[in-house]
Parts: sequence; structure tokens; C-alpha cells
Amino acid sequence: MICAKCGEEIPAGDEMQLHGQTLCEDCFIIAVEPPKTCDVAAVHSAVTHRKQFGQTGTEGLTKLQKEIYEFVKEKGKVTRPEIAKHFDLKDWELERNFAVLRHCELLKGTKVEKTIYITTMS
Repeated sequence: MICAKCGEEIPAGDEMQLHGQTLCEDCFIIAVEPPKTCDVAAVHSAVTHRKQFGQTGTEGLTKLQKEIYEFVKEKGKVTRPEIAKHFDLKDWELERNFAVLRHCELLKGTKVEKTIYITTMS
């Protein structure tokens, strides 16, 4: 079976139904509870957690999250599609990882004229 959202093969028995569509588990979770980048409680929780464990910068992040942060830092500003293309990420994968980086106050979105860029917070 094929996921209606991402087009990936779904192992037999792992398919999920939502609004008449057959989805893989990842697409189902994103559809039901999408990542929220602007979530005050999540930012507070992430910042507090990182302070408790003495984490700064990219400490405690996944390899991909660190690479995304370094890519944005190196480029100065990039669009979501540029990041997705560079790392071969689906939209939901990018949003999930960007949400973590935003909650850790490492990256943010900045609108310049009609284009939204991802930039570092500092």
C-alpha cells in the first residue's frame, strides 16, 4: 500500500486511515498533530531543559538538526525549500526539525518582502 500524502510504501498492517486517506504512521501523526514552531510553552520547556543539562549551542540535538543549523549559519539566510532540497527532506521532516531548532532558540523565520527566510537567532 502507498501513503496518500508522501507516496512511500506502507508495510502491510501499518497503514492508518484519516479522512478517507490511507497514510503511513509519520504522515498520520503530522496530520493529526502538526509541529508548532511558535509555541511559547515548548520554547520555555526546551530552554529550561537545556539549561538543566548545561546544553548550549547545538549540544543535545540530532545530527540532522546540527547540520541544518550549520547550513543556515553558513548561508546566513535560506528558504525552507532550499533546506529541504539540500538535505533531501520531505516537508514534514523539515518542519519537525525546524520546530525543535526554533524551540531551542537557535533558528527563526524572518520575512523579507514576500519571502520567508530561515535565519539564526543570534
